[in-house]
Amino acid sequence: MLYDIAIVGSGFAGSLMAMICQRLGRSVILLERGKHPRFTIGESSTPLTNLLLEELAARYDLPAIAPLAKWGTWQASYPDMACGLKRGFSFFHHVLGQPDQGDRDHQLLVAASPNDRIADTHWYRPEFDHFFVKEAQKLGIEYLEEAELSKISESEDEVRLSGSGLDIRARLVIDASGPRGFLHRALKLPEVQIPDMPPTQALYSHFSGVGLYADAVEQPPYPIDAAAVHHLFDGGWIWVLQFNNGVTSAGVAATKDAAERLRLQDGESAWEDLLAQMPGLQEQFAQSRKTRPFTYVPKLSFRSGVVSGNRWVLLPSAAGFVDPILSTGFALTLLGVSRLSEIIEKDWGTQDFACQVGKVAKRSDAELLAAGRLIGSLYSSMSRFPVFAAVSLLYFTAVIYSETVRRLGKPELAQSFLLHEDVYFGPLCREIYGRVSEADCRKLVDDIVRAIEPLNLAGLGDARRRNWYPVDARDLYESAAKVGATEREITALLERAGFAQ
Repeated sequence: MLYDIAIVGSGFAGSLMAMICQRLGRSVILLERGKHPRFTIGESSTPLTNLLLEELAARYDLPAIAPLAKWGTWQASYPDMACGLKRGFSFFHHVLGQPDQGDRDHQLLVAASPNDRIADTHWYRPEFDHFFVKEAQKLGIEYLEEAELSKISESEDEVRLSGSGLDIRARLVIDASGPRGFLHRALKLPEVQIPDMPPTQALYSHFSGVGLYADAVEQPPYPIDAAAVHHLFDGGWIWVLQFNNGVTSAGVAATKDAAERLRLQDGESAWEDLLAQMPGLQEQFAQSRKTRPFTYVPKLSFRSGVVSGNRWVLLPSAAGFVDPILSTGFALTLLGVSRLSEIIEKDWGTQDFACQVGKVAKRSDAELLAAGRLIGSLYSSMSRFPVFAAVSLLYFTAVIYSETVRRLGKPELAQSFLLHEDVYFGPLCREIYGRVSEADCRKLVDDIVRAIEPLNLAGLGDARRRNWYPVDARDLYESAAKVGATEREITALLERAGFAQ
């Protein structure tokens, strides 16, 4: 049988892509090297991620997917599927070997929702990805597990995938198998450096018995552990994501120099030694036990030098990865899924199809580079928390603006991730990234706060808030002119988003 589309990799992105293609009338086969449920890292959603997921579910008639876009609807629809409550982003700065610094000058809390009901989530990937695969099967999509593919061959009219007794023919192959995945190996694609991003390593696992991190002496804008929690130190950071099934995802990402100094390659002993230098975290993990072996990644970031061909394309999740910090990966992937779906819908079977796919792939690569520039700058400023906090506001400014204009029905105002193509914001960010090593921290911070103001919809950088930023509707009303909206339009947006109880 000749399929229209073969999709390699059945994580949520591959399964979602398969469901969309099937809804568009294409014949699809979904191929998985492993078997579900399986462990996968990458678990934290964001408001923009959830909005994209919601849009795709509505556009392509996937009602079973839509409830996963909010904590409240997820709990009402799928209470038995594990996930974590994410009310925002929590950052704490540490100096290794010294007591935790509990003052707000060493904290950054950015809320993403005003209440639990419309909050974001952490995706417990063994169950989350398995759910997507089962939904794809319910739609009649052919699915093969433990499919060991080793070769790909192309002709003018089709692609053939083979290995372990398999011989799959398709008009288009979409690779959703992750960094250094199937097509990267089979086609021997080059791997290239992400400019401005230092080489990094990682060590991580899942744990049970993890407590709460008690560091706030004042009432924070949300429970600080109900978030993507980041613990920063010179050269690296630790993440802590808590799920409602008693499991906590935690790990460390660090520059090569810092990773070697911390001996991350030693696994569990390195993790324990690192916690011993961070008293608050050591206490939080005092009763914990790992639920699976530690995974050590000697080369964390990845970028494929080629992203598409005449009859194949890498989804963003397979084309590159920067770092877990700020949870950029899901949004990049869903933007790629959305754009590729539009091309399949509009241009399938035309002579222009391959060219359009190439343009989508090129755009995804440009957005990966934009994320790399941002995250590289964050790594450069981890030892100087005021600079780190200010640079991170570039991210929050861009994503809050992008989410808002999409909800207003004005996506043309934010067509690129992190607004990197915006004629004002793109050059501004690049100029600031080049200044993170400036000796005068105060001037750089002040310049960033002034620079973001034309797009700042959330009161970011307001010194009166002392690094704690709640979700406050008044900020959006006061900034309505920045998105060309009336007060009535802002009210309608907040009602549609479920802002009011």
